[in-house]
Amino acid sequence: MTTATDVSALLEPVAARAREAGVFGDVRLSGGRLVCEASGSAAPAEYRMEAEEGRLWVSLVTADRWLSESIETELLHSGDKIEELIDEEMVELGYSGGQLPMQHYRSEDKLFTFRSAVPVTVPAPSPAPAAEVALAVQALLGYEAAFRQLGDMDESDEED
Repeated sequence: MTTATDVSALLEPVAARAREAGVFGDVRLSGGRLVCEASGSAAPAEYRMEAEEGRLWVSLVTADRWLSESIETELLHSGDKIEELIDEEMVELGYSGGQLPMQHYRSEDKLFTFRSAVPVTVPAPSPAPAAEVALAVQALLGYEAAFRQLGDMDESDEED
């Protein structure tokens, strides 16, 4: 089982970069999980990064069914694949490793979850290798940039 200290060497510099990016609301580390509040979302949502099952995961979670459905509906109508949208955003951030497979489900704690495994070492060595920190940052910012454009993730884009 991966513990909070196993990933803190990786998540601490990722949290610092998330704050510097200025695209999230509150950014905090709690119990081995990086939580970045979605800024401008029509309903509460969080971008997360945490270790589970020996892997590092990046995710978007919300308890709001309507928000999740607005994202799904936009993808259905546009014909876009979320994996491709995330990959495009990550490529713009310098990533060249191919698409991250996506899982979409409702978790046991009743959160609508979109998540992908990030190919980095877990448990993380201390200090975390710069390349792995950069990849984790690309995944987190790629998720934010891709999802911000979907559904009601950016309330300011609503038409009057």
